[in-house]
Amino acid sequence: DGTTLKFAITDTAEVIRVVYTGILPDLFKEGKGVVAQGKMADDGIFYADEVLAKHDENYMPPEAASALEQAAKAQKTSLAQ
Repeated sequence: DGTTLKFAITDTAEVIRVVYTGILPDLFKEGKGVVAQGKMADDGIFYADEVLAKHDENYMPPEAASALEQAAKAQKTSLAQ
């Protein structure tokens, strides 16, 4: 139907086949972390109801990065005075 996807996830020791119907998040990519919610069926396939792509541990929303940058500039200015 164009929106049912099949993929596999692994922790490098085990591989789980996943079936998901829907649109995957933009950050969903090979080699990146994922969180999937759903149920494991008797056939050994995980049927996901929801798939979330995980940001890496260094991810920071643009708003937070901007606020930190502005605070650092303000501190630098006050120290220079």
